[in-house]
Amino acid sequence: MLVTAAGQSYREKQVDTLNRSEDLMTTMEMPHVSECTVSDCSYNHDGCHAFAINVSGNNGTAECGTFVPLSAKGGLDRVTSLVGACQRADCVHNQDLECTASDIRVGAGGGDDTAHCLTYQRR
Repeated sequence: MLVTAAGQSYREKQVDTLNRSEDLMTTMEMPHVSECTVSDCSYNHDGCHAFAINVSGNNGTAECGTFVPLSAKGGLDRVTSLVGACQRADCVHNQDLECTASDIRVGAGGGDDTAHCLTYQRR
């Protein structure tokens, strides 16, 4: 265990720092993935089973950066997937690279079979 000069473990120091931040978004506030219809994603089996997804993309697309096209299924058994990060600063729901939508939908889009954030709206 890494111990800081003040005698706290590194993890205790992280928690202490996080508890003092008034602007920190908790997982209860993060947008949920309410729907995912991309059946060939490894995280999708009766809904998204990734703990959190990242939205990325360019040229007007908002791709699910967590999309994994494998036949093996993965993720957590019991999970309500969240939006961990959004790199689409041009989206109306993006504030400081955090998604402010109440929830998002993921599905095919952008002219291909990969996963896209269907809630994405360009400013």
